[in-house]
Amino acid sequence: MKVAALQMVTSTRWDANRDQAWALLQQAARAGAELAVLPEYFCLMGHKDTDKLALAEPLGHGPMQQFLADSARELGVWIVGGTLPLQGPDAQHVFNSSLVFNPLGERVARYDKMHLFCYSNANEAYDEHRVIAPGREPVFFDLASRDGQIWRVGLSVCYDLRFPELYRLHAQAGAQLLLVPSAFTYTTGQAHWELLLRARAVENLSYVLAAAQGGTHDNGRRTWGHSMAINPWGEVMAMQASEAGVVLADLDWAAQQQWRAQLPALQHRVC
Repeated sequence: MKVAALQMVTSTRWDANRDQAWALLQQAARAGAELAVLPEYFCLMGHKDTDKLALAEPLGHGPMQQFLADSARELGVWIVGGTLPLQGPDAQHVFNSSLVFNPLGERVARYDKMHLFCYSNANEAYDEHRVIAPGREPVFFDLASRDGQIWRVGLSVCYDLRFPELYRLHAQAGAQLLLVPSAFTYTTGQAHWELLLRARAVENLSYVLAAAQGGTHDNGRRTWGHSMAINPWGEVMAMQASEAGVVLADLDWAAQQQWRAQLPALQHRVC
């Protein structure tokens, strides 16, 4: 199955981000991708955290969700809408949600980011708790590929990557592919991004597909990029360092099963 991680440099304007995402989705579909994953915050990188509140949509309604559904149906591909803000538990918070649409344009899964990023140094500070409400449940979905295989796909978002227990739950549920739409900062990405992605692939003997924000945004934020696909042996199959683009990779069902048979580490857990 061919998959695509779409790397963006999201702006402060939804219409510009929609057009950028559409162009990348078309490119992925033309290349034969069955699954295309947009990055975290594909819809908006605001000037301030509270900009997300004004853009929040109720589940099932709104231009961002309609765009994802229409794009999936028109292109005939599975689309994971990196994240977008959905209405939260109160007026001061939203959920940072990853939505999955099948090729018929039907929403088949919703995952609300569970682990909320908090980091500060002398030059930058982030605290997602200010405007984001955490999700509570891991989510996976089943994708029927064109060759007849059923891939179980585990969902996660960005900072989740630092919490291996989430991915182990996906592996225990039978996931063969782990998705990590992200907007890693340049500082933390340079230090840990590839290391953590490869670790999640190796310890769960799963493919990992990570779609990232990658560049300098018009709000002044700089993101690390390096969208990539990694195989269950921890090898980077494809990668784009910076700027917008499409990272393509072919996932091999038989090879994935062989890796798990040769090294049955998932069966050897004792705690």
